[in-house]
Amino acid sequence: MPTQLEELVEFLHHGNTQIRQVAAENLVGFSTAQPSLFKRNQMEPIADLKMLVKDYTPIAKDALTMLINLSAEDPEVLKHLTDDPKFIETVLAKITIPSEPNADLFAMLLANMSKSDNIKTILKLEREPASFLSTSSRLVIDQLLDLFVKGAEGSYNKDANFDYLCYVFADISKHEEGRKHFLTARPEDKEDVIPLSKVVVFTETKSPIRRRGVASIIKNTCFDTSSHDGLISDLDLLPYVFLPLMGPEEYSDEDTEGMPDELQLLPPDKEREKEHDITKIHLDTLLLLTTTREGRDKLREKKTYPIIRELHLQTEDDEVREACDRLVQVLMRDEEDETTTTTTKVDDDEEEDELVEV
Repeated sequence: MPTQLEELVEFLHHGNTQIRQVAAENLVGFSTAQPSLFKRNQMEPIADLKMLVKDYTPIAKDALTMLINLSAEDPEVLKHLTDDPKFIETVLAKITIPSEPNADLFAMLLANMSKSDNIKTILKLEREPASFLSTSSRLVIDQLLDLFVKGAEGSYNKDANFDYLCYVFADISKHEEGRKHFLTARPEDKEDVIPLSKVVVFTETKSPIRRRGVASIIKNTCFDTSSHDGLISDLDLLPYVFLPLMGPEEYSDEDTEGMPDELQLLPPDKEREKEHDITKIHLDTLLLLTTTREGRDKLREKKTYPIIRELHLQTEDDEVREACDRLVQVLMRDEEDETTTTTTKVDDDEEEDELVEV
């Protein structure tokens, strides 16, 4: 005999709107407390929730919240969502509607869905671009990137900032195909710039979600060592990575000679990145850029050492200090004969120190 909760779950597909709404409202908490409840009858409740995201706004909000909770930790639920092309299309369509009140929840759900390796399919997925977007590209990834940039701080949709899309991009950039996309100029882009250049400007934005996601995208793209010279010279990546690591300290003339202009004469109220995990991601990025001799020389030339020295002095976080030490050891050591090798390892012998995509 079904329990009261199991009966309540059955009401998610009831024909009466008020009954569906009451069921959804009362089941939100159980999506974290008792997730197995939603996997009954071969995922029938999950199928109901997928339909309810298109229901009236309050019902859709509760359905999205439940799907976000359920897909965060359960690979089976995640697979059920990402194996459904029609549901993916629903999520994408809803995100791009400027008047969609639940757009950020759809972005959060898509961020969860991007944890699946199936997310790589989004790189080839095409759909007609929404008229509200600037891009003419039919590629969904280009449309989402345009939305992320255009929608910052509610400028596209007053009810959304689309911060969580950066986690989607970060997960995509863990894959070689994703890195290639972010490092290749798009033919539909009138500015003729690589997609990565559109997100690096957010390394010091107010939102820690955006800062963390963008830092991860940058780090992941730097696993493509062949792109390092272009990232440093053409994209001028280093100031975007350095600025979050810097405070209001004054540097000597010797320290500032060669330092990027953007880093000199910073205001007295300049603040460092407060989230230690984000700081560490930036330090990992710099360590990745030391993989080649050219990269190490460039970092030395741009006066990386004084910046890291001050960060090391100012931080009390042990992991940040250790990351500073690792980077300084690479930068300050003597180079071997240039004719013998031009590369260096970016990970220590101990497994826990190995750099991985984030």
